[in-house]
Amino acid sequence: MKRLTGILGSAVLGTALLVSPTIAHAAPSYVALGDSYASGVGTRSYLPDSGACQRSTKSYPYVDAARIGATLTSVACSGARVADVTANQLGPLNAAVNFVTLQVGGNDAGFSSVITECAKPAWLGNCDGAINTAQATINNTIPGRLTTLYATVRSRATTAKVIIVGYPRLFNGTDCNAGTFFSAAEMTRLNQTADLLNGKISAAAGAAGYTFVNPTSAFVGHAVCGSPEWINGLSNPISESYHPNVTGQASFANLVQPHLS
Repeated sequence: MKRLTGILGSAVLGTALLVSPTIAHAAPSYVALGDSYASGVGTRSYLPDSGACQRSTKSYPYVDAARIGATLTSVACSGARVADVTANQLGPLNAAVNFVTLQVGGNDAGFSSVITECAKPAWLGNCDGAINTAQATINNTIPGRLTTLYATVRSRATTAKVIIVGYPRLFNGTDCNAGTFFSAAEMTRLNQTADLLNGKISAAAGAAGYTFVNPTSAFVGHAVCGSPEWINGLSNPISESYHPNVTGQASFANLVQPHLS
């Protein structure tokens, strides 16, 4: 009888082990913050409910969230500056968020207006003046704004891994667009300005203990007029210009994904 009881007990235990349910793991929570580069402007395909923010499922946050099985909340918005992120985008952050990506600073530097000025013929525009103003803002104003924003992000997303994303150089040294008049010297200075901004963003990210993703090397040869081109040149509508296309966003996703773990 004892032997039979033991056999039956083992059988029941074995059956219980076989039918024991697999423990389900919750999908990681991912919040994407930032400007048009983070929202996906340039991909020409936008979520209908995103309005002027122009959020795209082709943007790197959506691509990476799908790759890692994360639940994404993207509040990135075209035109956003540091103050806009602070005022309008931090609501989804809390202690339960696992990952945050943040890409902002280009609009604070006035890149859109600088590009517009530099695209004019030399006799009509003041490219050097626009670049000088942008570089002064990058050196003197943007670092403090970023430091404050990064601290605020940490105060809300207390345990999240925060990844700060930089900007690519826009030019390869050739202007192949009929409607723009960038000189070689202007393109060089514009690229240097992107590098300067990345340097300030990287320093602020490092001081905050955040990861910085620099896309500069990956985009060499693939900027405007590159082969293949990952950044749109002059486009219609004009808002698509000088932003990553679908391939460019996928390339951003490739750079960011290794840090989402």
